[in-house]
Amino acid sequence: MGMLDGKVALITGAGRGLGKEEAIAMAKEGCQLVLNDIGGAFDGTGTETKVIDKIVEECKQLGTNAVANYESVTDFNKTKAMVDQAISEFGKLDIVVNNAGILRDRMIFNMAESDFDGVIAVHLKGTFNLTRHASAYFREQGKANPKLKNFGRIINTSSDSGLIGNMGQSNYGAAKAGIAAFTVITAQELKKYATVNCVVPSARTRMRTDATPKMAGFMKMKTKAGFDVFNPAHFAPLVVFLASDAARRITGEVFRCIGDKVWVYQGWHPVNRIDNNGEPFTPQVLAERVKSELLKGVQTKADSANIAQELFGS
Repeated sequence: MGMLDGKVALITGAGRGLGKEEAIAMAKEGCQLVLNDIGGAFDGTGTETKVIDKIVEECKQLGTNAVANYESVTDFNKTKAMVDQAISEFGKLDIVVNNAGILRDRMIFNMAESDFDGVIAVHLKGTFNLTRHASAYFREQGKANPKLKNFGRIINTSSDSGLIGNMGQSNYGAAKAGIAAFTVITAQELKKYATVNCVVPSARTRMRTDATPKMAGFMKMKTKAGFDVFNPAHFAPLVVFLASDAARRITGEVFRCIGDKVWVYQGWHPVNRIDNNGEPFTPQVLAERVKSELLKGVQTKADSANIAQELFGS
């Protein structure tokens, strides 16, 4: 018996990389699937239906039912049609995984408006579009049958670029940071009907290798014991768990997963404070006290070097 027996999931960006591994892992756990992907390049250009058709067939061979969807998550009405497709094919929808994404990396002084708009449209607006329609369905079902409680599962995908920052990805990072905040807020709004959580992967995918060739070597690194840290298959179990009934009481969280490690993240929160004894600060007082007091002892921001040291001990 699988953890997702009898469940129906809609996964976007399921044709390659993380989405593909999530689809296969869910299929193995008995989930019926609507798998979405336009089949484009990593920058969002082009389409190819056979990309997602192949994954649909792989999932069927695992003994589950699966159907393809080829539409873009940037279209509000077409994401509504994805939800409708799941209900039409399988009679219901239980799980949504917002995974679709593209990259158009540029330093900010070179970034075109289309580079910014395109990335925001797929990641942030795409996550909104599908969540908007799925949440309306979850609410409708939950109000009609209170015994369902928070039966729905929404799993969004963020990135270290949004939570830590990465040069050349102000568009991507802004979208991913927005998705994390979007997760926290919508979890509060949907607590009666669905859980909403966010996952932060770091894995060997086109967006890490083809789009950023300098990362290809790092993404192939293994531990001294030979563990393939960045294999995207290692990430999928976290998504399966969050999609299951076992995670019914977990919502509004941001989980980061790399290889054999899982972290829970928390957003902006105060780490230090200075007071001025009932008087407004002046620029001169701030100049004296910000570095010496307010920023004293504040932890150094995480970066890729910190991550490498934590994973590989070097």
